[in-house]
Amino acid sequence: MELQIQDLVSSIRKEGIEAANAEAESIIAEAKKKAESIVAGAKSEAQQYKDASEKEIAILKESAAVSAEQAKRDAVLAFKTEIQGEFEKILAADIGKELSGGALGKLIRAAVAGENVADYAAEVSEVGDALKKELAEEIKNGLEIRPTKDVQQGFRLAAKDGSGYFDCSDDGIMEMLMPYFRDLDFQ
Repeated sequence: MELQIQDLVSSIRKEGIEAANAEAESIIAEAKKKAESIVAGAKSEAQQYKDASEKEIAILKESAAVSAEQAKRDAVLAFKTEIQGEFEKILAADIGKELSGGALGKLIRAAVAGENVADYAAEVSEVGDALKKELAEEIKNGLEIRPTKDVQQGFRLAAKDGSGYFDCSDDGIMEMLMPYFRDLDFQ
């Protein structure tokens, strides 16, 4: 009998261990499934964060590129405006220097060359002796030279009949030349 009791105890023990092992394996399998689910969820969430970050980075890069392009365009426009302003100053200063004294008489003579000088009047800021001397022949032939407040430097050649005039004042010449400087392309 003692042998039977030992067999019975051994059998119970064996069945208990097997049951415990089976339950342990079941718990481990379930834990592994839960762990895999948690890891998969974490990977999915990490991918979502990564995708959102990549989209935000792309937007920021595009925005930076647009901003840089705008800054470049603004700089070019500012440079062009500054250069045009300097050209205007230089042009105005040079025209003013050249449209005085004997040079003024030569310009008036060139403007009326081949014309009947008696049909014209040259309007200047002031009628000086140097100008009268330079244009003596034209004055003798009927060219009228008269001072006007409308012309600071240079001259305006007006038809005596009032039909029109040719503006060779510093402002008039600058007005004629500036479109060529404004259309400069600095790209």
